[in-house]
Amino acid sequence: MTYLDHAASTPLLPEVAEAMLASMKAEFGNPSSVHGYGRRAKQVVEDAREKVAAAVGALPAEITFTGGGTEADNLALKGPFGLIPGRHVVVSAIEHRAVLDTVEWLERQGAKVSAVAVGPEGIVDPLKVAAAVNSSTVIVSVMAVNNEIGTVQPIEEIVAAVKAVNPSTLVHTDAVQALGNLPVDVKLWGVDLASFAAHKLGGPKGVGALFVRNGVRLTPLIHGGGHERGLRSGTSNVAGIAGFGVAAEIAAREVHAKSEALLALRAQLLDGIRRAVPDAGVNGDLTTRIPGNLNVSIPGTEGETLLMLLDQAGIACSSGSACASGALDPSHVLLAIGTDRALAVGSLRLSMGRATTPDDVASLLEVFPDIVGRARRAA
Repeated sequence: MTYLDHAASTPLLPEVAEAMLASMKAEFGNPSSVHGYGRRAKQVVEDAREKVAAAVGALPAEITFTGGGTEADNLALKGPFGLIPGRHVVVSAIEHRAVLDTVEWLERQGAKVSAVAVGPEGIVDPLKVAAAVNSSTVIVSVMAVNNEIGTVQPIEEIVAAVKAVNPSTLVHTDAVQALGNLPVDVKLWGVDLASFAAHKLGGPKGVGALFVRNGVRLTPLIHGGGHERGLRSGTSNVAGIAGFGVAAEIAAREVHAKSEALLALRAQLLDGIRRAVPDAGVNGDLTTRIPGNLNVSIPGTEGETLLMLLDQAGIACSSGSACASGALDPSHVLLAIGTDRALAVGSLRLSMGRATTPDDVASLLEVFPDIVGRARRAA
């Protein structure tokens, strides 16, 4: 199979697998235990915490390990309520469902929610975000990189605009698609909270992290033992965390070289698609986006049909967000940026990563004209 769905999940890096296996074999102790076995397991966790912190520009004490990016988003958004005056939250209209579903839950608990509209380029306007903030705004959440169309958001400018209106308002960014795809520096961004997930950068699934700036207080979601400095109780996934540390270290080290390679591959991919399907359209800004992402609409087709035919041809990709796979409704992100509903239904997200080669791109382009023709006949 040719794998072009790195935005959904990435292959486990060999170095990560090696670190995880070594941990599972040798560090089987509970990291909360005081004996030697526990201390060694605890050291594995703390070593990984240092690596993740270094990769995102944070202090180790500001990194809380979670069970994934979704849990990190939930902790970031639910945690401040009751600790900061106000009941208002601001998000962009193109956030991941992990954020949107969480704020919908908060709304049912009595919170007021403002969703900021986004233009056709898929870039969030800092001034529009700031205009939605008021004296009762507890938190603003805008993702660093959109998971569907790959657009990179001006997080530093958004933070500055929000704080100018209400310095007490926290700013969170879902940076799950950022780490490994662009340089990440949470201190430069100025955010108070940032979510990450290991499996988006060659690490294991089921492990994530939340950056919590020093001084920010959160109410934990999970109680029972006070692990992770009281923010996330439960015995640590030592092997998974070890793998996350290695993956984050590699991602930060290789981000520039990886970006150059992926830009060349994306140009090859887009040129081939336009030659095969001249009326294909690109969703979102083509320049202000991560190099490995290409989201296209194919007029006269349905995304699910395209996916099925591509899968039969040995090509793995996605239609809209992989987390919403199987849904009959078109992507909420594409609708939010003004894409025509018929075009949004016929969209494909082609996402490349560290392991993608020119041969992978060529494999897709070889079968693409025939598959689009068959999909159009089936529509």
